[in-house]
Amino acid sequence: MRIYVVYDSDNGHTEALAKAIADGARENRYAEVFINHVRDANVRDLADMDAIIWGCPGHFGTISAGLKNWIDKLGYLWAQGKLIGKVGAVFCTTATVHGGVEATMLNLITPLLHQGMIVVGLPGNIPENALYGSYYGVGVTCPVEMSASDPLNLPSKTDLALGRALGKRVADVAGKLFDR
Repeated sequence: MRIYVVYDSDNGHTEALAKAIADGARENRYAEVFINHVRDANVRDLADMDAIIWGCPGHFGTISAGLKNWIDKLGYLWAQGKLIGKVGAVFCTTATVHGGVEATMLNLITPLLHQGMIVVGLPGNIPENALYGSYYGVGVTCPVEMSASDPLNLPSKTDLALGRALGKRVADVAGKLFDR
């Protein structure tokens, strides 16, 4: 099965989470995983995928401009029904605890539903998510650096474990749906 992870990332926070998600998907031996920054991702490749996972930094509680611009190019896929029945999942990072993680993920889910995709989140019985409660996908907080010379506040080990769990779950669900 083919899984595509597409992300927008300004400073590396969301990219680190995207890589963890891709690693989790690769745990399924049948998964062929592709990962691209949105600037390098081609919407035409989506029709050939079984699962699509997209994410971005939350910008004031919504999708980043880079990923939103890319999503807005999916109209012809919608018109032709090319993504109907594919598995979809989302992820995001924000700079503050109440910086719009859930709002951003819900905004990322909406285009998946418009495309007729099957949305996969993280249920509470997944050990990595039992206490975190990131049911819509994976949304984590990476506090903003106060200056350009500060080291990056990249996702924690726990955050990356959530990412791997989401990637694995998407691959496992897609494998069941597509008999692989």
